[in-house]
Amino acid sequence: MAHDHTKVLHEVLDGMPTGERLKELSDLFKLFGDATRIKILYSLFESELCVCAISELLGMTQSAISHQLKILKDGNLISNRREGKTIYYFLADDHVRTIIGQGYEHITEGEQKK
Repeated sequence: MAHDHTKVLHEVLDGMPTGERLKELSDLFKLFGDATRIKILYSLFESELCVCAISELLGMTQSAISHQLKILKDGNLISNRREGKTIYYFLADDHVRTIIGQGYEHITEGEQKK
């Protein structure tokens, strides 16, 4: 005998965002899918930093860091400000901090209980 899922399916569909919004969400999570970008975001937790400082911190070329910073900026995860010739980067808002913090908490969840 088949179950009647009509009611629950309508409830799920009514609460589901549009396909466009789900695509935007998917694209957002793709930005977190690169270890270098995560390292950059994590480094910006504590302080705003310039490209040369991030490059030194991560042991990568300034060109490689600049490329990743552009991706993060285009994704609205970081912002910047100019001071003379130097551009300083920082997390765009507390949502970014929360997403990373929640992700880290999730992957380390069982470690403290052992």
